[in-house]
Amino acid sequence: MGKANKVVLAYSGGLDTSVIIPWLKENYGCEVIAVCVDLGQPEDYDAVEKKAIKSGATKAYIVDAKEEFVADYIWPTVKAGAIYEGKYLLGTSFARPLIAKILVDIANKEGADAIAHGATGKGNDQVRFELTIKALSPNTKIIAPWREWELKSREDCMEYAAKHDIPVVATKKHPYSMDQNVWHLSHEGGDLEDPANAPKDDVYLVTHTPEQAPDEAEYVTVSFKEGVPVAVNGKEGTPLQLLEALNEIGARNGVGVVDIVENRLVGMKSRGVYENPGGSIIMYAHREMEYLCLDRATYHYKELIANKYAELVYDGMWFAPLMSALQGFVDATQQTVTGEVKLKLYKGNIINAGATSPYSLYNQEFVTFEEDEVYNQADAEGFINLFGLPLKINALMKEKAGL
Repeated sequence: MGKANKVVLAYSGGLDTSVIIPWLKENYGCEVIAVCVDLGQPEDYDAVEKKAIKSGATKAYIVDAKEEFVADYIWPTVKAGAIYEGKYLLGTSFARPLIAKILVDIANKEGADAIAHGATGKGNDQVRFELTIKALSPNTKIIAPWREWELKSREDCMEYAAKHDIPVVATKKHPYSMDQNVWHLSHEGGDLEDPANAPKDDVYLVTHTPEQAPDEAEYVTVSFKEGVPVAVNGKEGTPLQLLEALNEIGARNGVGVVDIVENRLVGMKSRGVYENPGGSIIMYAHREMEYLCLDRATYHYKELIANKYAELVYDGMWFAPLMSALQGFVDATQQTVTGEVKLKLYKGNIINAGATSPYSLYNQEFVTFEEDEVYNQADAEGFINLFGLPLKINALMKEKAGL
């Protein structure tokens, strides 16, 4: 295992990371500094800080990074239209690079020689944390206790906590592994491990089920400027305020539930249920805005970029050179993605109810089925002859060859 003098630990206050503090001190002979990053997860942060100290940390940082999270990690992903495997809105994926960046900043400030995290050896998060650390602080030692220690289960961790007088609250009322921030709440494990099982209603802790949603539709208008939301129902606010407003609207209407069997980076499939009320509204509205404002070639190529962008985010490559290059392309495409999208929300459904933009490429004079003076329909014949010429030549070749 080696030694470390001072370790900065990504700390949540949960069982795993609380146990990691004394384990690091025992096995690495080090000082431990706990860092908890607030990305919108509901916690008693005073209690988290006290628990870190009681568990053996010499210092505990509580970092409020919610505004930075939305403005610098969520909004760029929205502009890219990046959704992993057509469903997953990347809520955990783009949170980890920000947390890891903050860990690096604090490690530099504190003169720490190592950074530790509580991600398991089966998941994606270990990769996301560590790739960020490698990109930003390549000489910093990384410690991943789940890949080293003898503790193999939650029960082992509970026993270890009891021996070290670490306060732990155990419950079986909600038996899922969860990750929450202002963008989403994820659920894995328990009965969800069998893809044949539908999620039970008590899984949902953020949004209503469609059955619980109002019987009347609700309309919401999202205003965009250069690809990012700037107002909800005409009311401007910070990125965080806008997302929180849409979370509230979406949750009460039962929208934003995603159930997916996804391909993990580490080579296995996993089943997750995600609650994304505000995020689902934003991504839907953004797509409607692009339908109106982007030309065909740009829109179609951007779809290809979105898939690659989502894969990079999912894989923890936020600080990779390719991400920076793709973001430059995305930003260029968003210069005219400005306007308003009106949506109808009804019992879990999001339905387009109209969009307007000063940069709209929709021209009614050209597309009307009524008589017009701007489009000569006879021009289509020559276009079709040229566009279809390769098909005609191929057919003539087959006819001549008797194929």
